[in-house]
Amino acid sequence: MANLPSLDDSTFDEAIKSSGEPVLVDFGATWCGPCRQLAPIVEGIAKDYAGKLKVFTVDIDAAPKSAQRFTIRSVPTLILFKGGEKVGQVIGLVPRDKIIKQLGL
Repeated sequence: MANLPSLDDSTFDEAIKSSGEPVLVDFGATWCGPCRQLAPIVEGIAKDYAGKLKVFTVDIDAAPKSAQRFTIRSVPTLILFKGGEKVGQVIGLVPRDKIIKQLGL
């Protein structure tokens, strides 16, 4: 998983709803190979969009309610939130340029 701040079921809603910036959440798991491959890409996005985008990770095993709430059936899954609402999603190990384009960053 990415070397970014992580959220769990108790911190998820507050982090998403209180942010004045869009929030990108990387749903993954420690046992997931593609999640580990995606981590440096997500970290790069966090660095490049610092001040314009907040980026967090969620371990689906440690936050099962959050994963279930957003119907995470495959990891890695990236979800973009604006104003606390889900506005975009990317599923799977996807190249950086496709993530940027698909999420409209």
